[in-house]
Amino acid sequence: MHLVSLNTGLPRDVMWHGISVTTGIFKEAVAGRVALRKLNLDGDRQADLTVHGGEHKAVYCYPLEHYDYWKKELPDRNLPMGVFGENFTTNGLFEDSAHLGDRFSVGSAELVVSQPRLPCYKLGVRFNLDDMVSRFLASKRLGFYLAVTREGEVGAGDEIKVIARDPNAVPVSEITRLHIAKIYNEADVDSLQRALRVSALPESWKGYFRERLENMKDSSSGFLRGA
Repeated sequence: MHLVSLNTGLPRDVMWHGISVTTGIFKEAVAGRVALRKLNLDGDRQADLTVHGGEHKAVYCYPLEHYDYWKKELPDRNLPMGVFGENFTTNGLFEDSAHLGDRFSVGSAELVVSQPRLPCYKLGVRFNLDDMVSRFLASKRLGFYLAVTREGEVGAGDEIKVIARDPNAVPVSEITRLHIAKIYNEADVDSLQRALRVSALPESWKGYFRERLENMKDSSSGFLRGA
C-alpha cells in the first residue's frame, strides 16, 4: 500500500446556482515532504468546521483504483489527483479492507482509521453536478478519514504500513452500510456493538448508533427495524 498523491488546498469562494459558496474541497497535488499535524496537513484547510476537519477528519483518503470507475462514469471530465477532495490518494487500501481502529504509519507520521466519508453538497459544487452526491453514495466508493496519532512528515511515494488493528474492528464499508440501513439483523447488531467499542470512532457516530440501538428495538422479532 502506498501514498500515490498528496493533495492540499485552501478554502475558496465559488459560485453555485447563483450563490457564493466557500469550500475547501478543491485540492491539488503537492510535491516534496509536507508536515502532517493533528488537525490537517500544512497548506490544507477546511471551510465549514462544523462538519469538516477536526481531529477525527484530519486526513481524507481515497483509493486511486476508484478513479477508473469515475473515468467511465464521467468520460468528459478531467480527473486529476485530489479531485474528490482527498488529501491522500492511495493504492492498495480500500473501504472493505480498512477497518475502524486500523493504525498505519506513513512517512514519519502515524494515523488511525476513524470514520467513513459521508459527502455533502460541496462534492456537487466541485463537479458542478446536482446529482454528484447521490451518484457518489450509490457507487459505494466513498473513501474514509484518518486521525493523526503521531505528527510527522509525509510525501507521495511513502509506503502505508499497518502497525496495529483494533480487536473490535469493523470494515469502513460495513459502517457506511449500517449508517444508511433501515433494517438491522442480528449480525448487524453484533457489528454495531463491536464498532461502539472502537475508541477511534468519534462520539458523534457512536451516539447515532446508540440511538438506533435504543429506539428501534422490535421486541417481537429481536431485530432492529426502521421507524
